[in-house]
Amino acid sequence: QVQLVESGGGLAQPGGSLRLSCAASATFSIAVMGWYRQAPGKQRELVARIPAGGSITNTDSVKGRFIISRDNAQNTVHLQMNSLKPTDTAVYYCYAWTYQDYWGQGTQVTVSS
Repeated sequence: QVQLVESGGGLAQPGGSLRLSCAASATFSIAVMGWYRQAPGKQRELVARIPAGGSITNTDSVKGRFIISRDNAQNTVHLQMNSLKPTDTAVYYCYAWTYQDYWGQGTQVTVSS
């Protein structure tokens, strides 16, 4: 069983930055890691994902603002969020996949002045 532990998040002003981190307690290399988010009243949506050695996928609304990175040896993934907007407010979930889905508990990101 893989557990995902998230850190970061919190409150930021519009135009500000936050950094999310997630560590997977796996003894094997995780094939895909990434981040999803769910705003109140909306469906969970992909933010960004990064395969081990593959190309990054970002949702259009965060392109040019969010940067995803990972450390394959440590099974960690990070999301640097810049130029934050109030529409980025959501619960952010760490995601991992190796033959099955794994999810973190979620961390709240609130963008407000």
